[in-house]
Amino acid sequence: MAHNSQKMTFTGGSGETLAARLDLPDGPVRAYALFAHCFTCTKDLKAVSRLAGGLTRHGIAVLRFDFTGLGSSEGEFANTNFTSNIQDLIKAADWLRDNHQAPQILIGHSLGGAAVLAAADKIPESQAVATIGAPYDPEHVTANFEAAVCEIKEKGHAEVSLGGRPFVIEKHFLDDISTHNQKEAIANLKRALLIFHAPRDEVVGIDNAELIFLAAKHPKSFVSLDEADHLMHNPDDAVYVSGVIAAWADSYIVPHNADGTPQEIPEGDVVVWETGAGKYQQHVMVGGHHYFKADEPVGFGGMDSGPSPYDLLLAGLGACTSMTIRMYADHKKLPLDNVTVRLNHEKIHAEDCHECETKNGKIDVIEREVILNGDLDEATRARMLEIADKCPVHKTLHSEIKIVTHEGGEP
Repeated sequence: MAHNSQKMTFTGGSGETLAARLDLPDGPVRAYALFAHCFTCTKDLKAVSRLAGGLTRHGIAVLRFDFTGLGSSEGEFANTNFTSNIQDLIKAADWLRDNHQAPQILIGHSLGGAAVLAAADKIPESQAVATIGAPYDPEHVTANFEAAVCEIKEKGHAEVSLGGRPFVIEKHFLDDISTHNQKEAIANLKRALLIFHAPRDEVVGIDNAELIFLAAKHPKSFVSLDEADHLMHNPDDAVYVSGVIAAWADSYIVPHNADGTPQEIPEGDVVVWETGAGKYQQHVMVGGHHYFKADEPVGFGGMDSGPSPYDLLLAGLGACTSMTIRMYADHKKLPLDNVTVRLNHEKIHAEDCHECETKNGKIDVIEREVILNGDLDEATRARMLEIADKCPVHKTLHSEIKIVTHEGGEP
């Protein structure tokens, strides 16, 4: 799925105008992500552009911007620090909330990763945080100008070369990063965390990823970028990261209405809507708690990115069968170790089914195999197969079903 990238601006934390790009998918937006770039980098770093483009192919819009004093944004870099970066992030989230939808996903690269970890609790709608090559402690950034630290402390400022460009670092920058308790921020994140890091990262060592992981509480995950460098110069690395983030974030994205408000899904309701990816891929949200994708096999024009509608039907029957047998065994205190149910669906000519009432056209046949493991005699096994037919979904499929369809409002 292609995407379009729009230039825009918003007011940053210190009142300066910040330059940004909003990358939008050419289809429905599943969620918005906010991206924070690395120290002295910009939103237009090639890896960042590729990452944003990759996320849009999964229906995720991305706002990326230049921090105050960097790239095309206004302001003096010398006046900024880690706190001002956090304030810029909060203002970026405010802009998204006011104009589109608050970001549910926060992504940060290098020092930007440290910034999103610190800013997450100030963006209440954020559900998931991903860091790429991030330092555990923002003070790690001083390694980029270690030789000038003494001069900065003595004179109050110094000009340093970063990435071949001159920057003025002032003492307030050092004072500010020393005040941030990143360990506490990570421990109190209260959001899903995904950590990307390259073992060969020569700018921010892999030990930083370990420290972040140990400080965080679950749910947390780590993905190794085996051959990547710090700036992900290989295009494949950014594409890979975007795909992993999109798949991981699926479990945490809250569906929203067209007006940007969270979609309330009552217990017992199932909501299905198109992702915009492929011909048939669908989002499926069950009761506001469980999310997955449905699709068709490649042979039927889909992408095989999720179970098909008939797969879901069989899964429902299989789960109900296993649960019903387990309830019976526990009630009777039977030595049932475990249950496995295998199912298959096909359509056959009615004339080939001698016991079926329908004699013309085709009928649906579901073959169900129940495997019972445990020290059970033959009579008990036979009874459990009878119990399988008493599963509520089995009964529903055999009973008269009335489906009432009506047109609803905007999703």
